[in-house]
Amino acid sequence: MKQLALVFIGGGLGSTLRYGLAKYLNSYETGIPYGTLAANILGSLLIGIILGVALKNETLSQNTVLFLATGFCGGFTTFSTFAYENHLFLKAGDFISFALYTMASFVVGFAMVFLGMWVAKFF
Repeated sequence: MKQLALVFIGGGLGSTLRYGLAKYLNSYETGIPYGTLAANILGSLLIGIILGVALKNETLSQNTVLFLATGFCGGFTTFSTFAYENHLFLKAGDFISFALYTMASFVVGFAMVFLGMWVAKFF
């Protein structure tokens, strides 16, 4: 039950922060979802660091990893919003934004996980 509560609280905090980021950074004039992109990229970096530190040092408890990686990063990042925003690009016929957003999300997201794992070596 404790682990479920940790994931719940971490997810709530991550989701709240993502909501704030989207409200602040998403561009309603251009329709570019900078907030979602930023949340997914930062979340990818964070999960790389968290899991890298957890694997390297075994200094993070299972509960801490559940709270930070599964809960916070899981709530902070969002595939469903990413998919919906891409749907909007396609529906509007904006294939260039669709392609750029999708490529940036995947390429930079993966790069951030790898960067986070590399950064974790120094902790």
